[in-house]
Amino acid sequence: MNSFPDKAVEHESHALHWDIDSIVAQLRSLRMAAPGRRFGDRPAKLPSQKALAGILEGLSAALFPNRLGLPDLTNEGVDYFVGNTLDLTLRELLEQVRRELQFSAALESNPTEIRETAIAITREFASQLPSVRKLLESDIRAAYQGDPAARSVDEVLVCYPGVTAITHHRLAHVLHGLGAPLLARMIAEVAHSTTGIDIHPGAQIAGSFFIDHGTGVVIGESAIIGERVRLYQAVTLGAKRFPTDENGAMLKGNARHPIVEDEVVIYAGATILGRITIGKGSVIGGNVWLTRSVPPGSNITQAKNRSEAFDDGGGI
Repeated sequence: MNSFPDKAVEHESHALHWDIDSIVAQLRSLRMAAPGRRFGDRPAKLPSQKALAGILEGLSAALFPNRLGLPDLTNEGVDYFVGNTLDLTLRELLEQVRRELQFSAALESNPTEIRETAIAITREFASQLPSVRKLLESDIRAAYQGDPAARSVDEVLVCYPGVTAITHHRLAHVLHGLGAPLLARMIAEVAHSTTGIDIHPGAQIAGSFFIDHGTGVVIGESAIIGERVRLYQAVTLGAKRFPTDENGAMLKGNARHPIVEDEVVIYAGATILGRITIGKGSVIGGNVWLTRSVPPGSNITQAKNRSEAFDDGGGI
């Protein structure tokens, strides 16, 4: 019998020795020394992104059961479907909220108190779902009315990435305000990875909001957006600078993003930076770079923006 194959297997086994024990020991050492480590050998479980994806699907189905729910729903069965879906989804959300609170709390935290707080947050979140649905209806109408290619509001709901992004944002924004910022940020990143639209859950966005096309849109944490605002792809509402404290650490939570008043249109590729105000009814042209406030009714184009900057003797 030929023994060469056995020798080849033996040689490969020797070559594939990974020195696992040493690597495991080194990784353990790094974990033990990691900055911000608080939980010893029993770290709290983080919320699950996979679970959040299912929660978002359930909430969307409950908000729009006739379009995003089961395909064979009857008029008589809609309320039962919504109630059952909400019950299952909110129970799962409760567990994810509890995980965030446990992760954020100190080791000596009381699990009973954490669960009670999680229940209160989830109950308040549930109570705001009708308001979220009402806002989303205004967003869907704005998208339908603002895009001549849209054939129906149903098409807008199921096809438009901007509607998906704002749906996720409105749910995330509620959680952000109720004390679950990690869950909110995870939901925002689900939308970001799905649509290419990055909206921080802290951003305040009023009704009838429409992002057309959408890819590459960025809206920062402290941005405030008024009613009936329309953005196109690759628009950035960002920060101009990042202040630091006396030790050089970046300050967090300060108002550093634009305020966009009602009925503003911002065309593709525009970059608007800093805590400036875009006045009501203004139009910001494509690829404009703007770091100064503009009054209501302004029409800012690249050429005009450049000319005004030179007239002032400065730059933007």
